[in-house]
Amino acid sequence: MSADTRVATRYARSLILLSEEKNELEKVMADMSLVDATCDESRELRVLLKNPIIKGDKKYRILKQIFEKGISRTSLVFLKIVARKNRLNALHEIASEVVRQYNERKGIQQAIVKTAIPLNDKLKAEFSRIVKEVSGKEPMLIEKVDKNLVGGFVLTVGDKQIDDSIATKLKTLKFKFSA
Repeated sequence: MSADTRVATRYARSLILLSEEKNELEKVMADMSLVDATCDESRELRVLLKNPIIKGDKKYRILKQIFEKGISRTSLVFLKIVARKNRLNALHEIASEVVRQYNERKGIQQAIVKTAIPLNDKLKAEFSRIVKEVSGKEPMLIEKVDKNLVGGFVLTVGDKQIDDSIATKLKTLKFKFSA
């Protein structure tokens, strides 16, 4: 287990316990989902948070500008504490860990479905059924459209992956014919 993973686990557990005490677990979970998604989408933010030259208070001011209107006071104070402890370099991992621990507590299984085009309701229901069958938990689908997939899908449930994409099938055929 890496140092960032240990830090993320500790901070996530603390935030979840605090938010439960304050009866704000759902709101804080939504806040950390937003932080996690923002870090996922913004390479610039990830680089900023990992940069050891930029001081924690400056990083916090930037985060405050980004999230102040969209997250709760509890989450904003949490970001300030993480900045004061000089741990913003692990913020992305902390936010992801909050989501993971929340899902574990609530019996929710997060699954990522990558497809070439957006899913219709029938396909969403089918993927949800598969996730529930595989995990035994309530599914939470995250859809990602990947234009590099010509067709098919890639479904990731925890540490399991079902790759039924045309690109993978073509690679497999190419390998079989080249051997």
